[in-house]
Amino acid sequence: MADWNDVGRKEVMTMKSKTTAIILSILLGELGVDRFYLGYTGLGILKLITAGGFGIWWLIDLILIITGKLTAKDGSELV
Repeated sequence: MADWNDVGRKEVMTMKSKTTAIILSILLGELGVDRFYLGYTGLGILKLITAGGFGIWWLIDLILIITGKLTAKDGSELV
């Protein structure tokens, strides 16, 4: 039986490119563009004002994207 709160609600999964995420992370990762692309707006702003976590967060995010450990905010994997 369907819950009335879920009636009409659609779950939308976006298809984000792993290659695009890697390129954005390499070129603009210190500005948080990779996090914005993946849907993490708050973390993107934080990464922007800390210059990529002083370079450390930028490197960690790059590794996480390459290894597939970082997914889009909606839970979809990068393709």
